Amino acid sequence: MPAARESLLDAAYTALARRPWYAVRMVDVAAAAGVSRQTLYNEFGSKEGLARALVRRAADGYLAGVERALSGPSDPCERLAATAEWMLSAAHDNALVRALLTGCWSERLPSPALTAVPSSSAGPAQRRADGPLPSPGDFVRLVRDRAVAALHGSGTPPPPDAAELIRSCELAVRLALSCVAAPPADGGVADLLRTALPRRSSA
Repeated sequence: MPAARESLLDAAYTALARRPWYAVRMVDVAAAAGVSRQTLYNEFGSKEGLARALVRRAADGYLAGVERALSGPSDPCERLAATAEWMLSAAHDNALVRALLTGCWSERLPSPALTAVPSSSAGPAQRRADGPLPSPGDFVRLVRDRAVAALHGSGTPPPPDAAELIRSCELAVRLALSCVAAPPADGGVADLLRTALPRRSSA
């Protein structure tokens, strides 16, 4: 039941914004979503399963935002700047995204193991939530590789300066991550990237 699942995840995220994860009660999440507690357990198996699904949704939303940013302006540097700005915005607005990107999980947040765990449900969505969650290093590689693919075009051979493109994309990602930990005082991450990256005349 996708609609009930999303409602439950929305309710869990709202509860997390108001109180530490250890104080979030499954019965309250179910009531806020307008379903029974049994429905909640049927969907996620346990509070740990709910936590994993909540974190997985945050990761998926973050990566979807990366894809949107990379499909923006035609200038490659501006695409990377837009991606970096999205990274900062997502980390600022969602504590789970910030924890995923930095590896710093406060006691207020759920901190599910990044490795896969045995599934307690036959449902595909539950199996996916039980799979491995991305580490900070995984996110660097995922965003870098998506940026490289977006900038040189899918279905086309890598450009002659592919090594430079890969290096520029990884620099952009790592610079943005450093700004997540220590936000720049003036100008923002986009200005930092524009001065740090070599200009490319075409994707």
